[in-house]
Amino acid sequence: MDTNIITGAMTALITPFKNGKLDEEAYYSLIKRQISYGIDAVVPVGTTGESATLTHEEHRICIQIAVEACKGTKAKVLAGAGSNATHEAVGLAKFAQDNNADGILSVSPYYNKPTQEGLYRHYKEIAKSVDIPVLLYNVPGRTACDIATQTIIRLFRDCENIYGVKEASGNIDKCVDLLAHEPKMILISGDDAINYPILSNGGRGVISVTSNLLPDMISKLTHLALDEKYKEAKAINDKLYNINKALFCESNPIPIKAAMYLSGIIKHLEYRLPLIEPSLETMKLLEDVLKQYEVLK
Repeated sequence: MDTNIITGAMTALITPFKNGKLDEEAYYSLIKRQISYGIDAVVPVGTTGESATLTHEEHRICIQIAVEACKGTKAKVLAGAGSNATHEAVGLAKFAQDNNADGILSVSPYYNKPTQEGLYRHYKEIAKSVDIPVLLYNVPGRTACDIATQTIIRLFRDCENIYGVKEASGNIDKCVDLLAHEPKMILISGDDAINYPILSNGGRGVISVTSNLLPDMISKLTHLALDEKYKEAKAINDKLYNINKALFCESNPIPIKAAMYLSGIIKHLEYRLPLIEPSLETMKLLEDVLKQYEVLK
């Protein structure tokens, strides 16, 4: 396995659309903006990237664009490569590796609700299909499937290239439990509201939605915490509270795309059905909250 694992400040990229199609030029520009403000890695085609409604071809193109945009920089690509069908997840993982992604993020299978043994076998198949680092992605609120603590630890110990987990369960106790029983594991925050608590407990990075909008602040927060400058990191986390809360007032990525549109970062506010534009109340809330922040272009 490539031991140069992926940690630090990471962005769960949105996927911009124009007239119903993937806006490749805008996507490339968004990634370059992330890199310019200190983001360590970008995460294309995850939950925030509306991967569930992208075609397989669009999914592959997003990975290729991310790799191209990060070429020659210090930023890495942790490519979304998950599916509820193991063979599809394996295919995406192999594609990511073949196209020079630095690692993959693999969401727990959704809808079919496998047992813990099924989850173990699913991830073991993915891990053995590639040599690049694999980060598990636990987000039971979206998948109806929770990777149990013991299953995560078992996979970490049995699969050399599974280096950790993105925890987006919102369960701080689980995060404490994981690192108490396997301190060598890399724990990544997948919930912006609790980035600081996870980092201060030994987490090694974040995969942030908010950083699509405020990459400079998320980068600074993460790096301060990793340098054990916890007081300064907490001050940034506290300042981000209102925007973190607003960005999840409707299903992600509806609010983050709207906030980026209102801030002039994206020119077109488009989603893929069944996701639709935010309510008028949400737009008003975002407009009010955005006045509290300086969004750098």
